Amino acid sequence: QFRHVQQLTYSLIEWRSQILSGTLPKDELAELKKKVTAKIDYGNRILGLDLVVRDDNGNILDPDETSTISLFKAHETASKRIEERIQEEKSLQQSLDPRGQPVFNSTHTYSLYVNFKNFVCNIGEDAELLMSLYDPDLSQFIRQGFIFENYLVRWGSNGMPKEIEKLNNLQAVFTDLSSSDLIRPRISLVCQVVRVGRMELKDGKKHTCGLRRPFGVAGGAW
Repeated sequence: QFRHVQQLTYSLIEWRSQILSGTLPKDELAELKKKVTAKIDYGNRILGLDLVVRDDNGNILDPDETSTISLFKAHETASKRIEERIQEEKSLQQSLDPRGQPVFNSTHTYSLYVNFKNFVCNIGEDAELLMSLYDPDLSQFIRQGFIFENYLVRWGSNGMPKEIEKLNNLQAVFTDLSSSDLIRPRISLVCQVVRVGRMELKDGKKHTCGLRRPFGVAGGAW
């Protein structure tokens, strides 16, 4: 059970960082907040803690402004939803373990080590390389399918890292991968290339600098 709750906590930490990043569109942010509150309620139930009654947007209902009957109905609905989720989790665990034993009895976490060697592309300006793990099956739910924060490398127009002291030492580790992550059928390591420079207007008089524009993308299954 400790391992199970540990995985729930890691998920909440990851989602919290996404919310605080301020980069999510409004609709994705609202969807992620609902997912966070659902995960919290699920964790409270399996730990035997009190159930927090919420509205459809995941906000806690105020007992001073909500009738007793409405609170009761909301509590019944929330309790039923969480019980269904627990049954789904149990079914999933049994399907992943051929012996029918709960997965959290033998859960392990894994890491993916990335050693970035070189980047060759004729851009002519500075670039930002953003590497992350991507699952297209989650593209409608979690940050368009990206299941971890990006590993960012700033690359100069001279073909060298912007932080020259990191030359030949560009490394990253994607941590806390679970067994369910390892069996995702289509997970890939994706590198997004963003061009950072200026764009001249048609009149030729005004210039801007520091514009970030998508330039390319590459990826491969692991």
